[in-house]
Amino acid sequence: MADKQGWMTRAEREAFLAGVHVGVLAIDEPGRGPLALPVWYEYAGGDVLVNIDDDTRKAELLRAAGRATLTVQDEIPPYKYVSVEGPATIEPRTGNDVALASRYLGPELGEWYAQENPPTAASVMLRLRPAHWRTYDFAKLFS
Repeated sequence: MADKQGWMTRAEREAFLAGVHVGVLAIDEPGRGPLALPVWYEYAGGDVLVNIDDDTRKAELLRAAGRATLTVQDEIPPYKYVSVEGPATIEPRTGNDVALASRYLGPELGEWYAQENPPTAASVMLRLRPAHWRTYDFAKLFS
């Protein structure tokens, strides 16, 4: 529920998550703090999609934990953030790598990046289904 405290409405949080932000993906790593790495992502159909490689520590930990957290923020004051946590799976990669790279780098650099970093046999997709949301929009404190 949104109020003057700064929490975002459902529509606000989903629109913010759908925007272009570098996310920080965190996965439980037993005996240590969570593995937390910056990632490009897409928010589509209510799920967060992240391209990863199946032969990485990220994939190994995800299989063991079965859950992940993604946090995105706006770095321009007044700050906003959305953090989602929920079950996560590894699936065959189905997304458009050029579209994802272009989302972050623009059309020219995105095309170049996708060509220089083609999918391999280890390329997969992480699907995170948000079950818990934490959000805040500090601009609401001043309105």
